[in-house]
Amino acid sequence: MDMVLKRKLLGLIGLGVRGRGAVIGVERVRDAARHGKLQLAIAAPDASSNSLEKVLPLLHARGIEVFAGPPAHELGAAVGRETTAVIGIVDKGLAMGIRGLKPEPMPDVRKEELG
Repeated sequence: MDMVLKRKLLGLIGLGVRGRGAVIGVERVRDAARHGKLQLAIAAPDASSNSLEKVLPLLHARGIEVFAGPPAHELGAAVGRETTAVIGIVDKGLAMGIRGLKPEPMPDVRKEELG
């Protein structure tokens, strides 16, 4: 992820959190996905496999786009935490802005396991 894209993405995420257009953490992202509120998600590629395995299969099964974001410590810093594995975007306008940046899709962990 190049520096300009990362800076823009983290800026949009920060705005989303302050404006309540984003949810932070595995459980809150899972809840938003289950209730049909989630527009897209941004996952830290270096997050623990346990955290990613809890959320990515659900998001992929529901057809929710998941983008690979910056490392967990940078993603967390953007939202006022030490680290975070995943952030979900619930605001449609914010989701459009993030899609417009064209971030890399997050690989589906199920495909990697199947080999």
